[in-house]
Amino acid sequence: MFEKVNPAHPDKVADRIAGALVDLAYEKEADPRIAVEVLIGHGICHIIAETSVSLSRDEVEAVVNRIAGNLVADYREVPQDAHLSDNQKDGIRCGDNGIFKGVPVTREQKALSAIARSIYQKYGTDGKYIVDEARLIICQSNASTEELKSLYPGAEVNPLGDWSGGTDVDSGATNRKLGSDMADSVTGGGLHGKDLSKADVSVNIYAWLQAQETGIPVEVCCAIGDTSIDGVPYREIVETARDYIRSIGGFEKFAEWGLV
Repeated sequence: MFEKVNPAHPDKVADRIAGALVDLAYEKEADPRIAVEVLIGHGICHIIAETSVSLSRDEVEAVVNRIAGNLVADYREVPQDAHLSDNQKDGIRCGDNGIFKGVPVTREQKALSAIARSIYQKYGTDGKYIVDEARLIICQSNASTEELKSLYPGAEVNPLGDWSGGTDVDSGATNRKLGSDMADSVTGGGLHGKDLSKADVSVNIYAWLQAQETGIPVEVCCAIGDTSIDGVPYREIVETARDYIRSIGGFEKFAEWGLV
């Protein structure tokens, strides 16, 4: 069983905004410290950023308007905790406690992800999709139900009828769709809106990539301040995650679909 949501789902809109703000921080510094939380819906976007890099209100509003439309941006910026920042003074060390499990993606999960991407490419509006053995459920807003039924015979399409979706009728928050982004993998925290020093980002990506390479689950635990994880220097794990984020186009692009 696996659920996938597309980038227009309100939770993913929140993730994308958080990712875009992290991208901005990385444009200003090579290794910023930033954590962004976003709550969006019904004409307003609330954002709290704990950050070592100041983002102007104009920059933040431009990101919100580009991704979510002409919403009111309520932005609060505060510095990161000074005591926790101290443990990064001598180099990048693990920024979180966490227990992580990377799991190989199944053929069923890959197939549903491909269906989600194909439907989103055509409609570009809020959608969510489920596969459960032989059962395929497609919920796609602002779409022709009959057309989707013809494209995916046997699928259950919009069981409750047409719907509009989006942030005008629903709210979204960062890291609420981790199952959609990670399939069977398990995270000790949220993937999105955080810099690479955070284990929530780097160790998640590292464990997931290892699982895809080995074909078996990879379990990792870490503590704040660790200099190595799973026998690998933490700096190497961060660079592995940095290369992955760069390969897909940045944190905003990462937030669109996650790891699956």
